[in-house]
Amino acid sequence: MSQAQSRSCGPVQAGRTRTAVEVTVGRPPELLRLPGGLWLCRRRSTHAVALNRAVRANLDHLRPWLEWAAEAPTRAQTAELTRAGSAAWEAGTDFMYLAGLDAEPGGVIGALGLHGRIGPGALEIGYWVAAGHVGRGIATAAAGALTEAALALPGITRVEIHCDRANTASAAVPRKLGYRLDRITDAAVRAPGETGRQLVWIKERPPVGTVGICR
Repeated sequence: MSQAQSRSCGPVQAGRTRTAVEVTVGRPPELLRLPGGLWLCRRRSTHAVALNRAVRANLDHLRPWLEWAAEAPTRAQTAELTRAGSAAWEAGTDFMYLAGLDAEPGGVIGALGLHGRIGPGALEIGYWVAAGHVGRGIATAAAGALTEAALALPGITRVEIHCDRANTASAAVPRKLGYRLDRITDAAVRAPGETGRQLVWIKERPPVGTVGICR
């Protein structure tokens, strides 16, 4: 799971308050269908009960890496979170998704987000997958789909994934997707498994219409 979720406006729990700034005039697709019956859909207020159930069932799995997983959220807290997420989508500051499978109708097997908190022209991806579904390539497939969706948005030229150095499962996702490790930075330790050393992975939109120089 990406370290990004333990910071502000992660895809499942609330975080620090920040000034909301629209990062793109476009919006990503509200539904993404992927091979194997996997789908990502825009997170809405109507998903609050299913999301709360999924988070509470996976607290032990999430707690080492995510600050907000220290305590089980109430249904009211999750409902407020989903309302804030819907508003952020409309404002163009963050785009939150839930993951599910056709074979498990009504269930939530993970959550992801595109977050406009890393400066102009860029979005950061955060993600987690339920304990019973890890090791199946779901995080990689979902993050890959969101990478493509983000880089197709007007004005977005860079996507980043941040994770703690000790979170090897999360780091495998950007590596498999062809992200480059740009830097390792110091970060506050907010969850039990963190080391305070954060990997910053980057993928950029390929240049279009590059013209060669004749010599």
